[in-house]
Amino acid sequence: MNPRIRMADAADAGAVRDVYAPCVEHTAISFELVVPSVAEMAARITERQPQHPWLVLEDGGTVVGYAYAGRFSGRAAYDWSVEASIYLDEAVRGRGAGRALYTALFGLLAAQGYRRLLAGITLPNAASVALHERMGLTPVGVYRRVGWKFDRWHDVGWWQCSLIDDASEDQPPTSPMPYSALAPARYESAMAAGIASLR
Repeated sequence: MNPRIRMADAADAGAVRDVYAPCVEHTAISFELVVPSVAEMAARITERQPQHPWLVLEDGGTVVGYAYAGRFSGRAAYDWSVEASIYLDEAVRGRGAGRALYTALFGLLAAQGYRRLLAGITLPNAASVALHERMGLTPVGVYRRVGWKFDRWHDVGWWQCSLIDDASEDQPPTSPMPYSALAPARYESAMAAGIASLR
């Protein structure tokens, strides 16, 4: 691979849609039933930013995967918790691309001041479970038979991890900052850590 991790923008919507479309059309990984338009995907990317990052992984200038975070819930007390998702082109699965994207994303979220990260996984999905557990997430529960797709019910498992060390757990939290407010060195450090995990 000739990899680069960077922040996504609206111009990436078509490439991101190309990565995502097979997951909608052929799997229950996503509970969407119709592939979103390029315009809708562009809106999803830009509406999260700059409070919640959306990263893309390029290989030789081609987007081959992406990962993003969003609010876990609209209730104010959840503001320090985020939900993460990741999608990869089939060609790069099993080659460390997921670890690279998540390493960069998790580092960025921690620098912003988020405390907890959660991820939902349609079950069964051994590869996704393995990736999330390698990244330090642990299972916390299963929603049974909550999604109907391809003529059957699907369970969704939930995994969770802390983004900070336990030593600061008892300190009152400050509001997470947008990634645009981080010092450039902190942003670049998170991106570099993701790329370094590929080597």
